[in-house]
Amino acid sequence: MIRVVQKEDFDFIYALYMHPEVNPFLLYEFMEASAFVPEFNQLQERNVLYIFGHEQKDAGMFKLIPYTHRSDHIAYLGGLAIHPDHRGKGLGLKMMEEIIALGKTKNLLRIELSTAVDNARAIRLYEQVGFEREGVLRKYTHLKKEKIFLDELMMSYLY
Repeated sequence: MIRVVQKEDFDFIYALYMHPEVNPFLLYEFMEASAFVPEFNQLQERNVLYIFGHEQKDAGMFKLIPYTHRSDHIAYLGGLAIHPDHRGKGLGLKMMEEIIALGKTKNLLRIELSTAVDNARAIRLYEQVGFEREGVLRKYTHLKKEKIFLDELMMSYLY
């Protein structure tokens, strides 16, 4: 089940974004909850942040950010994560299938995403549901604390 995030979901979203096993693959550097509040509020107000639930429990999250004007048939998929407590249950696949179905209800023709080129688990999952590799963005993500840059693989799903 997918649902749009509500204010009361802050703790789950914050904990997942900042989880040490998840954070290196997502947008935000580690930060205190008070610093994350404005980020969360902006995403929540735009209705682009979603929770994926399984068996009445929050299990994952993602952002589906629609483009506008001539690109309004495209959305960017980001912030995608299954909580480590729920790994190994096939939930990533279920969540991706629901995201693709959601995109169809929004009349999307394309969903695009990027992931670190060495994130083999994510790449396998995306390819399993029909995403295709499009190219590499060199030195795209900067992990400031670690003082390294990561190359990102661009992928897309076409309806």
